[in-house]
Amino acid sequence: MNLSDLRPPQGATHAKKRVGRGYGSGTGVTSGRGHKGQKSRSGFRRKRGFEGGQMPLHRRLPKRGFYNPFRVEYSVVNLDNLVERFEPGTEVTPELLHERGLVRQKGALVKVLARGDIEVALTIKAHKFSQKASDKIAAAGGRAEVIARGSRRAAQAVDAASQVGNTLVPDVSDGATSEA
Repeated sequence: MNLSDLRPPQGATHAKKRVGRGYGSGTGVTSGRGHKGQKSRSGFRRKRGFEGGQMPLHRRLPKRGFYNPFRVEYSVVNLDNLVERFEPGTEVTPELLHERGLVRQKGALVKVLARGDIEVALTIKAHKFSQKASDKIAAAGGRAEVIARGSRRAAQAVDAASQVGNTLVPDVSDGATSEA
């Protein structure tokens, strides 16, 4: 036995249909395409979603909603979750929240909301706080520090500068960076 002996099983392959080879073949003249019209011509391609002239489904359904390309998504963390998972005096950062499982995506923007009560003093660093949450944290003797949310380019510039040894300070006003 060798490679030249290999053959597909009987009935697995079919001879190619040779169209347009005379009346006697049964597929001569119109080559199985019917008579005349757009569909009989070469290069015909039906539009995506075409339903034979009937109003297609994608045009029958109403348009709905609005997509805002400038929307900013935050991972939400509530005060009661922070009290359960952190000891008094701890500095809570988005990285620590990710490690403890309170924020799913690493590097996500974090917003702290006021559900629950807080009696322990925590230093919480997040990108945004609700007014009630920052009031409750201050009342408990803790601190709510807002992390500047610059553009992605600004963050990359800060990373690059830290590798080189320069110090760049993010400019909160327009998201750009400037040397300090």
